[in-house]
Amino acid sequence: MSIQELQDSARKEWYLEYQIHKNRPGLLGDISSLLGMLQINIITINGVDHNRRGMLLESDDEERISLLQNLLERVNNITVTKIRHPKLRDRLAIRHGRYIERDQDEKKIFRFVRNELGILVDFLAEIFKKEGHQLIGIRGMPRVGKTESIVASSVCANKRWSFVSSTLLRQTVRNQMAEDELSSDHVFILDGIVSTLRATEKHHSLIREILRLPATKVIEHPDIFVRETEYTIDDFDYIIELRNDADEEISYDIINSNYSSFDIS
Repeated sequence: MSIQELQDSARKEWYLEYQIHKNRPGLLGDISSLLGMLQINIITINGVDHNRRGMLLESDDEERISLLQNLLERVNNITVTKIRHPKLRDRLAIRHGRYIERDQDEKKIFRFVRNELGILVDFLAEIFKKEGHQLIGIRGMPRVGKTESIVASSVCANKRWSFVSSTLLRQTVRNQMAEDELSSDHVFILDGIVSTLRATEKHHSLIREILRLPATKVIEHPDIFVRETEYTIDDFDYIIELRNDADEEISYDIINSNYSSFDIS
């Protein structure tokens, strides 16, 4: 390992977030000066919520981070809300200036509205970059942008994608896949309605094979998929909810009698 690689491995990133009670002139400068005296580098600064500021920091000394926290607790007009190694939501909050909404009880559920598609694509792309098995469900009404977001995220993550079942352009129901498609470098996209209510046993067999692969699988309409198969919501690592607006109800009642309105998702 080279000297540069050793130096890079020693560097650690930290996420600092604080609530501003009174944004007096020079407050950010005072905090930046404090970080400079402690030899803690500032990588990125951004507002992340109403009267909150987030900072992505770099330091290889945990004692300096502890000292920083103690000193910031004495600074008037702010309250430290987070100081930790950055999580994915922290990085995206810094990047986009807001936190992704997460269900307080079901931590695997993340909520977006249509005008946040850019954040959703960024979020999914970071997930897609991870190696190994991942099962992601996306809930949403027709024409809200589910499939388009998955494809765009695959591109951002530099991953190939394959439709196992879909209604994006026309109804797609695959019964077999090429050998080079069945690789861990793919993102496999399934429509839970098409795969369970319109497909053959050959298609179901293909799905079982794909779900065993150490790769990323994304299932649109996961509730229908769970209802019609042996899988459960607990099998999913993430559930994404995408709405046209925050008050929209995601409902599948219509498919019990006529599910043609879900042909374009």
